[in-house]
Amino acid sequence: MGAALNDLLRAQVTPRHRLSSYNAKHWHAQLSQLTGTHRGYQALEDAGLDVAAKTLLNWLSDPEYNVRRSYRDLIHTAYENVAIVPAEPILDHVKNGDFEISGWVTTGRDRRERGTRHAAPLRIDGRQGDWDAIEELWMTGELTDVDFEDHFIDDVIVQDIGEGTDGWTFDGGSYSVELR
Repeated sequence: MGAALNDLLRAQVTPRHRLSSYNAKHWHAQLSQLTGTHRGYQALEDAGLDVAAKTLLNWLSDPEYNVRRSYRDLIHTAYENVAIVPAEPILDHVKNGDFEISGWVTTGRDRRERGTRHAAPLRIDGRQGDWDAIEELWMTGELTDVDFEDHFIDDVIVQDIGEGTDGWTFDGGSYSVELR
């Protein structure tokens, strides 16, 4: 179910991601790319790189120039800061939405395939949930499918409808999660 939750969230807001155009490994290639844009110069400044213009020109003109490790680290930090696009916060309409979960749902000895003509989808009121842990992982780009499922169960489902007989288990192979 975690994968279905992550798919739903990615469809609603932009996740943290790496720009495909930022894949340079060597300090010289990174510096060259950074100095090609105002944003790159700002990232160098924000990272703490403070060298004379002549020094910067020397570095750019010679990829074999002997640049101190501390400066190479600052260049790399600036490069990573430009390469990574931060995630958008989870929107209120997601956190305050109604979720309908289809797939195998188990609590205690009750195991049903929800969202079929025999059993309605599991309906969850997102307004009742505590989204802090989910949002923190999302913003840092560390929200795995497993973490999302675990936190969604503990922090959203349980907050809305309770613990269930023996907790909630989503032990099927495929899930659909819709936001209403």
